Amino acid sequence: MAGFLVAAGLYGFAAAVMWGTNRPPLAEAALLQAGTSLLAFGLATWVFGMRVARLSPEQLRWAPGGGRGFLAGLPLGIAPAAVAMAVAVPLAGAAWAPDGGTFADWLGTFAVTTALLFPAAFVEELIFRGVPQVVLGEAFGRGTAIVVLSAVFALAHGLNPGITPLAVGNIALAGVLLGVSFYLPGGIWAATGVHLGWNATLAALAAPVSGLPFAMPWLDYRSGEPAWLSGGGFGPEGGLLGTAVLAIAVLAAWRLVRASASR
Repeated sequence: MAGFLVAAGLYGFAAAVMWGTNRPPLAEAALLQAGTSLLAFGLATWVFGMRVARLSPEQLRWAPGGGRGFLAGLPLGIAPAAVAMAVAVPLAGAAWAPDGGTFADWLGTFAVTTALLFPAAFVEELIFRGVPQVVLGEAFGRGTAIVVLSAVFALAHGLNPGITPLAVGNIALAGVLLGVSFYLPGGIWAATGVHLGWNATLAALAAPVSGLPFAMPWLDYRSGEPAWLSGGGFGPEGGLLGTAVLAIAVLAAWRLVRASASR
């Protein structure tokens, strides 16, 4: 419950300040979608997970320590996103360039954008790594649950601008990363930290997130060519560099899950 209130609070913060001059593009639509989804799937989790399926907060991986889990998950999302963009500089000719505005403008836009991305990431974890992963995991095993829900997660992004088969595969791989992270200490909050870390890093560095533009003042990112390597206009999730860093992140998350289970 406390975590849900944090997500709702950040949503309220974004709603209060997004109307300023540094409002990010598509902010109104993102705000409406995040608020509606937060309410709908928060209620669905309570009704179907706790009332119908009789799952406890521990089974849903809402156990104490969520804050620590969230902070531990952030680097698992931040690092691969930053590496994918950095490696694209020498390998694909990617570059950052001045884009008008000041650092203060960038900081304000980044704060609002992150406040929008947090509840959006949390809601997607409720949908794909919440009740469904717990129920499927108990019925068919964790591995099967992760693979099935990762495929559904990728298909749910099938109408994003500029989507390609490689991008679908990478989003599915990101779903595997999030599904594995769900079993880290902190549960759903660890997965939310990974999710937000990836999305917020791309947005902060002016790259598209799953094909959705997040133009930032002060800097502009040019992804370079070829698009199949860098991701092009879809963002790093559309290229083979994204595939490589996500695969490494999955292995790192899996090793952390095994290490935590052996303690």
